[in-house]
Order: sequence, then structure tokens, then C-alpha cells
Amino acid sequence: MMTPSPLSHPSPPPPPRYRNTFECGRRQSAPGQPVQDDGGPESELQSRRPGLAEYFSSRKQPSVSQNIPGWKLFGKVPPKLSPSKQARIIQQEFEARQIAACSSPTHHAAGQQSKKKVECEPLSTTALILEDRPPNLPAKSAEETQRHRQQYEQMVAGAKRRELKEAQRRQQQKEERLRQEEEISNTSLVWNQHILPNWDAMRSSRRAQDLWWGGLPPSVRGRVWSLAVGNELNITAELYEIFLSRAKEKGRSFSEPEDGLELISQDVSRTLSSLCVFHKGGPYHDLLQSILGAYTCYRPDVGYVQGMSSMAAMLILNMDEVQVFISFSNLINRPCQLAFYRGDHQLMLRYFGTFQVFFQETLPRLFFHFQSSGVTPDLYLMDWILSLYMKPLPLDVACRVWDVFFRDGEEFLFRTALGILRLHQDVLLHMDLISIAQFLSRLPNKELLSDRLFSCILATPMLSGNRKWTQVLSSCRDSERSS
Repeated sequence: MMTPSPLSHPSPPPPPRYRNTFECGRRQSAPGQPVQDDGGPESELQSRRPGLAEYFSSRKQPSVSQNIPGWKLFGKVPPKLSPSKQARIIQQEFEARQIAACSSPTHHAAGQQSKKKVECEPLSTTALILEDRPPNLPAKSAEETQRHRQQYEQMVAGAKRRELKEAQRRQQQKEERLRQEEEISNTSLVWNQHILPNWDAMRSSRRAQDLWWGGLPPSVRGRVWSLAVGNELNITAELYEIFLSRAKEKGRSFSEPEDGLELISQDVSRTLSSLCVFHKGGPYHDLLQSILGAYTCYRPDVGYVQGMSSMAAMLILNMDEVQVFISFSNLINRPCQLAFYRGDHQLMLRYFGTFQVFFQETLPRLFFHFQSSGVTPDLYLMDWILSLYMKPLPLDVACRVWDVFFRDGEEFLFRTALGILRLHQDVLLHMDLISIAQFLSRLPNKELLSDRLFSCILATPMLSGNRKWTQVLSSCRDSERSS
């Protein structure tokens, strides 16, 4: 049998030329299809562009010469000199050392608890401090290792102390909150069962006066305020509806609101901004605007004065709508409030003069400092009286001031002013005119401000010699008449 000569077979057809190198590379990488070189430019390009396997196999890391001199801190360290450790091995060695330390007689009593701590010890907080440096860095000395261990133990101890202190603070706050809640509950029970049912007989009792000084419980505050203010003007719900409808009609009848109504609209949205309940769209926005609008129609001789919105807002937070209007109208009708809201200059000077008498009597150093600095009572007392201390004090402290104000009358407003000055006397003595005016316009909200302020108020009796507030006020009026 003759073997056919290779020359007898027809030569295979030349491979097709590809239009781009991508197709050529794809054909070359296709399995089972040999690719022949036809000597064209595509073949030359293909021979110069190795495949992915050849590319990555050709990228070998250059060997590091063992004899290259250099600073080993940033250079390559031969593996034989400082072999690297895996993270698992470092963790195992660390746990072994910790278990050995915990098995000593000092830590033997800890037992399983110490073992749990070792298991929960995070590698990230210990490897950087307690373990050796990476292979490409110089090794730690024994002194440095000991110092790092001490620093780590100090950090852990400090963190535990801070955590313990914070836990104790939270526990104290919790206990204080529970104590206050229990005290408020017991006080509310006394007011509801003993004092309010017998208001006329119990109002002036020693028990009621002491409970009143400590602050009224929120659940009875509105009722006590309304009883304390009274209703000398004999305002009824029907009268309120009449003036409310007039205010609404007045607002609709003018294309542009009057000055008073415009001022009310601006102040309502700014009232107690931290609570957001009086903002536009808030639950009490329209109610506050209705109360103030009805009052401007009820007392056009007084009108609206900035500061009224804060007073009405405080009443809204504690009473219903009709009772708010009744208490608000009767409260402004008191001599002191009426003098300040109507701008009775002569009567305001009388109140300022009376206050100065007690100021000089109780705080002589601060009094003369104010005198030398040019600080007059109208710079701070105007805002304090007009807002009934809602502008300079936090809401909770202002509520307590209102409580005792309804118990003691206008005298307590000026006594509170002296208490504030006594509380901040050390700071005010080192201030000038502008700094004092800015400081007293918005007092700092310190911790336990209510207790500290009322301690200062309690230490400020309203006595000038043997004369009380009303006697000094009357003497100022008599001196004005004689002059």
C-alpha cells in the first residue's frame, strides 16, 4: 500500500484576512482552530501583542538583592532576616499570652470570666500597640514594648472609669427624675383633694403657700392660675365671641391689615420658637392670633404691645380658649402691667425708683457699679416685666416665676429681678454698659437654674429698713405729689 505523498494533496486555502485586530485576536483565542501566519501586517501586529496569559506571566516581581545597602526602615527586608507572620498566628500568640497571664494566682479567681474577656478582645485595638511591628519596620525594644503595654492599660482603665462615671450620672438622673415624678404626683394629690376644693379657706394656709413656692404641678397649674388671677372684669364666653367676631371682620374688611393686626401676625410666628407650636400652620397659631385680635378690639385704648404674645402663649399652654382670654384681660388690667403696656411714663418711673431703693439696699456693690457704668433699670426691667420673664428665662423657670407671681403679686416681679442680679453679680461686676445690656437680655441657661435662682430670690427679702414694697411705692408716689 502506497503512502500518499503530501504533495499530492491540494494545498489548503490561505486563512482569511481579518478587518481588525479584535477579530484576529478572537479567532486566535478560539479553541480547536489553529491560526496560521500569512505574513501580513495583521500577523505582525498579532506577534507583537501577546495574550492575557503571556502578559500576566511575564509580569514577575523583580528580585530584591540581598546586598543592596539602604535604610531598612523604608526598604525591603529579606524574608530570612524578618519572616512575616499571618494575622491568625499573631492572634493565637496573643491569646496564649493572655491565657497564661490570667492563669496566674492573681487572676485565678476570675476563671471563666477572664477567658471570655480574652475571646472578646479585638485584634484591632491590641495589634497596633502590643504586637511587634510589621516586618519592614525596625523591631521594638523591650523598654518601648513595656511602655506601650502600660499606655494601653492606662487607656483601657481610663475608658472604664469614664464609662462608670457616665453610668453613675445616668443613674442619678434617673433617680432624680423618678423622685420628681413622685413628688409631683403627691403634690397634685394634695392640690386636687385638699386645696382646690376649699380654695378660699386654704389659699392662705401655710401648707398651700409652701407647696406654691416649690412650683405648681402642671396638672393643676391652669386652674390655680385662673383662680389666682380672678375675673374682676366679669368677662364671659359670649363677650369673648363678640370681640373675636369683630376682630375677624376687621381683618377681612381691610385690603391691607392695620398696624396692630400686622404686628400681631409677625409676633405670633416668633412666639416660643423653640416649641414650634405657634408657627404658621402649628396647632396653636390661629388660637394665639384670635386671643390677641379679640383683646385689641376689647381694649383699643391699650391695643397690642410686643410682649403680649408671650403672655398669651403661656396661658394657652395651661388653659382652654375662653379662660385664656379671661385671665389675659384681667392680668393686663393689673396696675403694674397696665402701666408698662400703656406706656405710663410717670408710673413706670415710680416702679423703677422703688426698685432702685431695694437694689441699693440688697446689692450695694452691684448698684454702684451700674450707676458708674450708666446702666439704668429701664434697660433690662422693661423686657422682663412686659414678657413676665419669658424672654430672658427658659420656659420651665419662667413657669415657676409665674406660679409665685400669682401668689405674691407684682412685688415678686421685682424680687425676681433682684434674685437674677444676685445670681450673676460676680460676672456683672466685670462688665461694661454694652456687655451688661446684652447679658441681661438673654440669661445663660445653666444647670439647676431654677433651684439656684430661687435660692437667690429667697435670700433677697423685700425690706428697706422696716418698710415693705407697698410702703416704699406709696412713699415714692407721695414724694411725687409733694414735688
